[in-house]
Amino acid sequence: MRPLGNLQRVELRDVWKTEDRDFTPWLAQERHLEILANTIGLEFELEAQEKEVGPFRADILCKNTIDDSWVLIENQIERTDHKHLGQLLTYAAGLKAVTIVWIASKFTEEHRAAIDWLNSITDEDFRFFALEVELWRIDESAPAPRFNVISQPNDWSKNVSKSAKILANKSLSTTKELQGRYWTHFSQYLSENSPISLRTPRPQNWADFSLGKTNAILRLTANTQAKKIIVGIYLSKSMRPAYENLLVSKEAIENELGQPLEWENNPNKGTAIIKIEQQADISNEDDWLTQQEWLKNKLEKFNEVFRPLVKSI
Repeated sequence: MRPLGNLQRVELRDVWKTEDRDFTPWLAQERHLEILANTIGLEFELEAQEKEVGPFRADILCKNTIDDSWVLIENQIERTDHKHLGQLLTYAAGLKAVTIVWIASKFTEEHRAAIDWLNSITDEDFRFFALEVELWRIDESAPAPRFNVISQPNDWSKNVSKSAKILANKSLSTTKELQGRYWTHFSQYLSENSPISLRTPRPQNWADFSLGKTNAILRLTANTQAKKIIVGIYLSKSMRPAYENLLVSKEAIENELGQPLEWENNPNKGTAIIKIEQQADISNEDDWLTQQEWLKNKLEKFNEVFRPLVKSI
């Protein structure tokens, strides 16, 4: 039998002597932010370190790549304290951040309870995460980080609550009500059949997913008038160079996906689109599983093929 190594805890201060000069710059690196993002199920890009908020400086400021909203990260390599909790709320108010991530070596029970409470009293547009950071090594290997989620939003109950409120709103048109139910059903289908999730189904004809890059969206569309479902990559004006680079690899991309795509460059609208379509009538609920299986399969394949290409540009 092959011998096993010994798992050993490493003191944070042995690797990061200070928060501002060591831990924050380490965390702000793309590969380390990706570890953090994967832990909490979001995707974001670095905007700034030590961002000024009035008389204070926030540790790390990012943008959520799915909706371009702010993500604020406040970190400690000590036990949580009231000072940092106050700073967190001050920064959130000053930046109008909608996702707040507080990282520390240890959360006290009262601070964990405070984050739980903030998640309970805010709506689905605000998220508060509490994470403890650890370092581990096997024998003499390099230390490896691990983030443990201590508190997080109850996204499922919030989304269900929001969907119920929206669908109960008598001002919704018949089409909007149908779209809301369609994406809510699809969200549940994904949760049971795919590693990709749709966090907030809405009564509209599209659902967006991140590709890990701001201004690049993987969008599913249910066109009720044309009776089509569509999977596409939508690139805003700032990502136009990405479209040109992808177009150069058009043949290789289509071979990998196993089918031809529609390539649309719309300079007047400021958007470039790469998409496929399928005839489907979402008013036929008996056909939802067939439609949503197609959407899921194409969503996963588009994500697999386009994500690394878009992120590399």
